[in-house]
Amino acid sequence: MRRQVPTETLTRERCYITELLNTSAHAEVSVARARVEQNVTTELHRLSVAEWYVIERGTGLMQVGMEPAFPVRPGAIVAIPQHQWQRIRNTGNLDLVFLCVCAPRFTVDCYTAATHREENNDVWSKPNNS
Repeated sequence: MRRQVPTETLTRERCYITELLNTSAHAEVSVARARVEQNVTTELHRLSVAEWYVIERGTGLMQVGMEPAFPVRPGAIVAIPQHQWQRIRNTGNLDLVFLCVCAPRFTVDCYTAATHREENNDVWSKPNNS
């Protein structure tokens, strides 16, 4: 079986995505690598599937739902329940790179972008330093 080399694609979410596993043959899960450039905050959005971020490189602030944003760094695993608003900001000097694991698998129909009102709502709180 010959496998294509995955390619990185810039998305409307303001990050680059490389699909590592996302096929109907394995509809129970998908895995992608995301890359967020310095000083970029991803689009506020929610998914109709559960998602986990596994931070590989860089540092950032993660927001899930209306909870205060919290710092993330390599080794952190962030669970994002279905239908929860989410976004991540790269706060470091390197690209922020993390795996996105979705169950069941991610499809474009899973994605809902925030409206202009929701995106501009002041939901960023001070990071939780505990």
